Amino acid sequence: MKLSDMTDVSYQVDKGLAWITICRPERYNAFRSRTIEELILAFKTAWADKQVGVVALTGEGDKAFCAGGDQKQRKETGNYGPSESGLFEVEYLQRVIRDIPKPVIAAVNGVAMGGGHVLHVICDLTIAADNAVFGQAGPKVASFDAGFGSAYLARIVGEKRAREIWYLCDHFDASTAERWGLVNKVVPLSELRNEVRLWADKMLAKSPTALRVLKHSFNADSDSISGIGSLGFDALELFEDSQEAIEGVTAFNEKRDPDFSAFR
Repeated sequence: MKLSDMTDVSYQVDKGLAWITICRPERYNAFRSRTIEELILAFKTAWADKQVGVVALTGEGDKAFCAGGDQKQRKETGNYGPSESGLFEVEYLQRVIRDIPKPVIAAVNGVAMGGGHVLHVICDLTIAADNAVFGQAGPKVASFDAGFGSAYLARIVGEKRAREIWYLCDHFDASTAERWGLVNKVVPLSELRNEVRLWADKMLAKSPTALRVLKHSFNADSDSISGIGSLGFDALELFEDSQEAIEGVTAFNEKRDPDFSAFR
């Protein structure tokens, strides 16, 4: 796949800042297998480009950053759709975002739910618009992220708060996310891109080698989560074929509350 072949993601570079945008606003920028594949390509392109010093991840439009995995696709095909590799590589995408030796800013321009919430957590920094809404949805649709999406989240907000986010699946606004330490700064939606530009320019003026080593140093403390995450994704792949998981997806698409009582 080449950048010119991408349909779900756009890639643009502006004065050292690479903008990677999920372009599925009709699905609240939820990702399918192809989306993940294109995101990996875009991040690797930014990694290799010596003109790029900072990367920003965002979603198209003013309603959603990313609503996580596309549950409509999951209902239609029983998975997240086809990809060139034949794999759903969301775990690998997480590693690429962590491993790219350049700062990654999540520019959260709306809903950041489920797997979309995990993506912003993994980014080095998060700048959110004042209309942003955060939260987990996994247990609502019989899914989970037992790796960076939970264990690394606990490093950021603490064990009690992380368990609250995952167990209750409540939604919370940008100011709450900032207070909990999940967001670095909140700005009006109209100022989001300019704020990202400002932060990027400050980092672009710094030593790229120093930033690279610092990023890998920060990551070293939590890299052990990667192994736990691999086990978690293996379990998730098996779990998705269960009746419990099917009930979660079906209820989501039928816009009703799931009934998990038979599985306790």
